[in-house]
Amino acid sequence: MNFSNKAVLVTGAGAGIGRATAVLFAEKGAKVAVNALTPNRGAETLELVRKAGAEGIFVQGDVSVAADAERIVRETVDAFGRIDILVNNAGIVLPGRVDNMSEEDFDRTMRVNVKGTFLISKYAVRQMKKQGGGVIVNNASVAALKGHTDRSAYSASKGAIVSLTKAMAADYVKDNIRVNCVCPGTTYTPAIEDKIRTADDPEAMSAAFVARQPMGRLGKAEEIAYAILFACCDEAAYMNGSIIPIDGGMTI
Repeated sequence: MNFSNKAVLVTGAGAGIGRATAVLFAEKGAKVAVNALTPNRGAETLELVRKAGAEGIFVQGDVSVAADAERIVRETVDAFGRIDILVNNAGIVLPGRVDNMSEEDFDRTMRVNVKGTFLISKYAVRQMKKQGGGVIVNNASVAALKGHTDRSAYSASKGAIVSLTKAMAADYVKDNIRVNCVCPGTTYTPAIEDKIRTADDPEAMSAAFVARQPMGRLGKAEEIAYAILFACCDEAAYMNGSIIPIDGGMTI
């Protein structure tokens, strides 16, 4: 898993899995473009990338806006000359069932999680075809593979990412572009930490998260990052169109 001189773009890298992935790529020798919607979080991740000894840039932008998506990819290529690896990690989680979720929240979920992945991939694939290949990893969720209560739009959006991964892998296999997908289970990130902290009963909320994990604990962002890097590495070059659950046994 040596990524020396590889140019990597990680979206949604301001915290959690995205940040852990960007830093791990940096530690493995890659040049890393950090995308985040919030400038201060993106700057923090970029600082960690540089502390790991890697070349890096921060590109602020909303992946669900076409002009931003095009610019995010363009600035990555301007900085590094190419884009070898794209990690589509940016996403949101809004609660709701089909009978109580607002149309606005449903549309926003689809716009960020699905359209955002589509847009960034659109411009990255064009560059990868020019340069002779590349690798894309889409971050979906165990919610795409297993029913979760109060997550209707989120589950639908991540199911779309699984199907989009398969379609992209089929479309670009002859262009030497591999496309794979990871499906994390519940992972301890700042978002989960905040949900626990702000709950009426934080201890009960924490216990509820852990109770649904057969391994008896939440995942670590670094564990998901390693799965992403494996899907990108040259040693796994035969992997294409694969859906990789890393969920502590939730889908056993």
